[in-house]
Amino acid sequence: MAEKTKKKTIEEKPTATRRPVGTSRSTRNLRPTAESPAPPATPPPEPKVQAPTVDLLEPVKKVRKTSDRPGIQPFIKPLVAPPASKTPLPPPPEPVLEPAPQEETPEAMEQDAEVHENSGKKVINIKPPIAVRVLAEELGLKPFQLIKDLMSLQIFANLNQSVESDVVAKICEMHGFVFERERKDTSKGHHKVEAKVEVPKAPEPAKIDELKLRAPIITFMGHVDHGKTSLLDAIRKARVAAGEAGGITQHIGAYSVERNGQKITFLDTPGHAAFTAMRARGANITDIVVIVVAADDGLMPQTLEAISHAKAAKVKIMVAINKIDMPSANPDRVRTQLQEKGLTPEDWGGDTICIPVSATKGTGISDLLDSMLLEAEMLELKTSSTLDARCTVIEAQVEQGRGPTATVIVRMGTLKTGDIFICGSQWGKVKQLTNDLGKPIKEAGPSTPVKILGLSGIPNAGDELVVMDCEKSARFLSEERLADLRDTKLSSPQRTTLENLFASIASDAKPTLKAIIKCDVQGSLEAVVSSLKEIPQKKISLDIIHSAVGPITESDVMLASASNTVIIGFGTKTENSAAQAAKREGVQIKLFSIIYELLDQVRESMSGLLAPELREAIIGHAEVKQVFDLTKGKVAGCIVTDGRIARSARARVLRRRQPIYDGGMATLRRFADEVKEVRSGLECGIKLGDFTEYLPEDIIECYTLEKIAQQL
Repeated sequence: MAEKTKKKTIEEKPTATRRPVGTSRSTRNLRPTAESPAPPATPPPEPKVQAPTVDLLEPVKKVRKTSDRPGIQPFIKPLVAPPASKTPLPPPPEPVLEPAPQEETPEAMEQDAEVHENSGKKVINIKPPIAVRVLAEELGLKPFQLIKDLMSLQIFANLNQSVESDVVAKICEMHGFVFERERKDTSKGHHKVEAKVEVPKAPEPAKIDELKLRAPIITFMGHVDHGKTSLLDAIRKARVAAGEAGGITQHIGAYSVERNGQKITFLDTPGHAAFTAMRARGANITDIVVIVVAADDGLMPQTLEAISHAKAAKVKIMVAINKIDMPSANPDRVRTQLQEKGLTPEDWGGDTICIPVSATKGTGISDLLDSMLLEAEMLELKTSSTLDARCTVIEAQVEQGRGPTATVIVRMGTLKTGDIFICGSQWGKVKQLTNDLGKPIKEAGPSTPVKILGLSGIPNAGDELVVMDCEKSARFLSEERLADLRDTKLSSPQRTTLENLFASIASDAKPTLKAIIKCDVQGSLEAVVSSLKEIPQKKISLDIIHSAVGPITESDVMLASASNTVIIGFGTKTENSAAQAAKREGVQIKLFSIIYELLDQVRESMSGLLAPELREAIIGHAEVKQVFDLTKGKVAGCIVTDGRIARSARARVLRRRQPIYDGGMATLRRFADEVKEVRSGLECGIKLGDFTEYLPEDIIECYTLEKIAQQL
């Protein structure tokens, strides 16, 4: 049997080595073996007459049917040449061996991800904080090149300083890259591209299906001991005002009362600090401000400050003339003072509602509440209670045994126990809701004050609380905001000062200088305000946010912080609490004792807001005597005829008094030494940028660019 098999193999061998007419000799040994791969195909010789490809495949099909050898895969190649055709045909295609599919490695996948999906730009993934040195390495730039790009964006940083993400995105775009921030994946131990999680946007009022009237939110403001808390106590029918130390409110309280089946929410603020702190963060949750004025005292300094705060917040103002039961009460004098400040009483033909009340006897309380409801009806305060809750933080603190808590007012939707939320840079899950009476509740609707338990940290007054869909999104957003806060603290942004106000002004808008004026006496205040208004304001406007008599108080500092202004004092002093608040908030306070110095400083500041003009200042000339052709380019051998030639200055080449080149100075040498400047009468070698067409008798004019402040 073995002999038959051997004989059969020998007989089949000549047939296997036969090749058709016109095929390459390289196809003789195309049978694959287990030890070596198939040899690469070689280009065929000159084409010869051969049969169509369809006929050439017939012998292969027969071999596939008759072959019973295991492990041998016949190639698709003609084994027997059919009769030649008279029509010449192109050579048959060479056998194409497809390479085995390779598994995708992480490196290959990372390279594939380097191309942006939409723009085709390369993507750079860096985890903040991003240092200048690291960014330069990622972009393939020299550090000084990157620092130069940062300087073009008015950002000055060294190699080890970090750069904000928005600046990194601009730099990457300048060099054809797309920046994506990375975050650390603690579970896998490597960085990955950060997912984008955003707070759900509040629906527009027109798209909310079920709009219902909500309770108005009222804030009481006024002078100390004019009866704000006593008036609120009379409204709530509770004696809580007597328990407060010194008659001054010690914390922010939010209370809700009911009148004729309609609810009214009240805020009691300690002075105006919390009010301005919330407004500085863009949280104008108050609908109506009630200015409490004592009928026997009239408008006091803090009353005027409260009016300025309410006007700046652009909310409706009502006036409660309190203590009308006092023997020295004079409500008409209060109305006259209000009219002088632009708040004309309604019974005098204006639009400011003035209600005489007595907190101790309860006189006029009903009229005050009815006026609030009427004003709220005129404002048409509507919202939906079926949406996810959106709240505003009124106060936050750490309670012993309970952890961080926050008092919030629901502005939209319904807040429920178990809701997951993001609040400023903190996140949490509502573990307990407590109403203004101290009783636990399960849910809180619009305009309802409620205390929340279950925060990860202490939020700030004015932060927005938004209900999220899952805990993962809330955690992620909290981490992102905390990282942004750390970056902001590292960059140390400064508040507006008289010296650098122009940095925050848009180039296409008319700049405005905002100021708060405090003087020692009324006569000085009138003189200062009148003189400031006489300053020309065609190119820039002057906006006096608040002006009053007396020392600079903490309330002034908070108003300046919220409005991003400076405080100017004339003949007055700064209280210790105000100085500490100014240092904490980054507010600048300028004190003057001479009115001319004050006016000059304000004029200079207004001029500084305008874009400076560039003016040339010629500092010297040099005459070209000889041109040297060196390996690094051509250098002009010159003699300084007048002035000086400075390495840091700019220069232009004059030929027959006509400029032919203008640019920076690349090289300034005296003999073989690099020097900073060359004085008159000395020889030097000068190379300007890439300019090479120097000729003898050319004049090199050296000049500097000076920034000149525009005149008002």
